[in-house]
Amino acid sequence: MAAAVVSAEHVASSSFSLPSSSSLYFHLLSVLVALVVARAVFVLLQTGRSPWRACRQRRGPKEKVRTLIVLGSGGHTAEMLSLVKALDFDRYQPRWYVAGATDKLSLSKAAALEEQKALTSAEEAEKVTGNNRSSNEIGSLRTGLMECKEAKAHFLKVYRSREVGQSYFTSVGSTLLACAHAAYLVFRVRPDVIVCNGPGTCLPVCVAGFLLKVTGLRWVTMIFVESVCRVQKLSLTGILFYKFRLMDQFYVQWESLLQKYPGTIFVGRVM
Repeated sequence: MAAAVVSAEHVASSSFSLPSSSSLYFHLLSVLVALVVARAVFVLLQTGRSPWRACRQRRGPKEKVRTLIVLGSGGHTAEMLSLVKALDFDRYQPRWYVAGATDKLSLSKAAALEEQKALTSAEEAEKVTGNNRSSNEIGSLRTGLMECKEAKAHFLKVYRSREVGQSYFTSVGSTLLACAHAAYLVFRVRPDVIVCNGPGTCLPVCVAGFLLKVTGLRWVTMIFVESVCRVQKLSLTGILFYKFRLMDQFYVQWESLLQKYPGTIFVGRVM
């Protein structure tokens, strides 16, 4: 009889025992992972839906837009700077130009474009006020405008996910490193818009932009413009972005791509 009572008490105590700390941590981790996955799916479903974004993030015509511009190398940089030249610099500011760590020319070309735009703004200001100003005043005005433009442009470098000729096996580690570095930069800048046009450098930057959306820190609009040299097929970066639907706006420069990849936007040649 006593043995039966002890056995019953043991069963009752085991039935109402608290979960162990390891089990509790596992359940909390499972809930956290489920929430992150649900948020990621939600972001993917809302990506590219302009009406939904507009009701969350209304912008006035003069409101500044923090812009991050990803530069490739060679032709990619030339195409991107052609796009940037058409931007309203007074609205799309401050601007951050990002290039690969081994790219020695792209950022200098972007700096030259910024200087050219600053000089153009200074000359336009001189035409308006030059009649009533001395040469010293005009020189001060030009210097002030140049310094103002420089304060609105920033130049950054990010690790590349894969160098030209690098094997795909070794590029796995370099891609992870590049994504971590890009996440640090993107979370620090927190841009409103990311613009890129095909180089592998933009892959980790745009992944970081997607994570920025998932965390809810900033709903960044990501715009991809496929390179003009892609006539029949998207680039590898473009295919990844298209398949995973990471871009809010996906532009192509040839109608053949528009027919082959529904949902893209034909913009014509940008150069």
